[in-house]
Amino acid sequence: MNTHVNCKHQVEKSRRSFLKGIPVVTAGAVAMPKVATASTPDDASKYWAMLIDVRRCIGCQACTMTCIQENAVPEGNFRTIVSSYSVKMSDDPTEQQAGSYVLPRLCNHCDKPPCVPVCPVGATYKRKDGIVVVDSDRCVACAYCVQACPYDARFINPVTHKADKCTFCLHRVEAGLLPGCVETCVGGARIFGDLNDPESEIRQRMEEHKSELKVLKPEMSTEPRVYYIGLDDRFTDKIEGDSTLWKPRNRGEAAKA
Repeated sequence: MNTHVNCKHQVEKSRRSFLKGIPVVTAGAVAMPKVATASTPDDASKYWAMLIDVRRCIGCQACTMTCIQENAVPEGNFRTIVSSYSVKMSDDPTEQQAGSYVLPRLCNHCDKPPCVPVCPVGATYKRKDGIVVVDSDRCVACAYCVQACPYDARFINPVTHKADKCTFCLHRVEAGLLPGCVETCVGGARIFGDLNDPESEIRQRMEEHKSELKVLKPEMSTEPRVYYIGLDDRFTDKIEGDSTLWKPRNRGEAAKA
């Protein structure tokens, strides 16, 4: 089986696994995901998380571009991105001495999110289903949460003047869809699902690779709900820094290029 077909199979498998746990309504012989309305309650029976297999990530930035379009993220900012780093591989002059390493990044939706207690108005909070969100009606753009996040995953939106971050595409999840970054991942590197469901793909993959599971900045004790497989130990703390190959740029920077 060639690589393209295998990657496509992985994405389709993730989509089917996710939709299996979503209630459906029937219209004749056609089954469609239940579409949530704005009044859909926070469902404590589910606990959402993401698993990223770094070995499958090719650094194409399809996830980044999809997120920007899906969530109207302003130029120069990101809710998710794949940072690329130049790494030293060997001191032996007869071998390849340098290479690149890619690290998909987003809000970690921590069980102990440091962004929550610093918010003076209670705008940032963790839902019962595990997703950390920002109530834009209450947010005063003080940026305390931006400074408190150890993963550099928040920013003050220059258009809305509110704190902004990844929400696991909550609007899509409540409609029975996968987050945009998962849906469009070329290599099938991102798996999203319900940790409360032992039959979900994410639970099965995490069980299969239990000894390999890692999180970013484990010493912070934030208990992230974004897990990694194939993460180089040298990069568990590598959060800051510009991408060496590509990064979003604002209009001013683009004009100078």
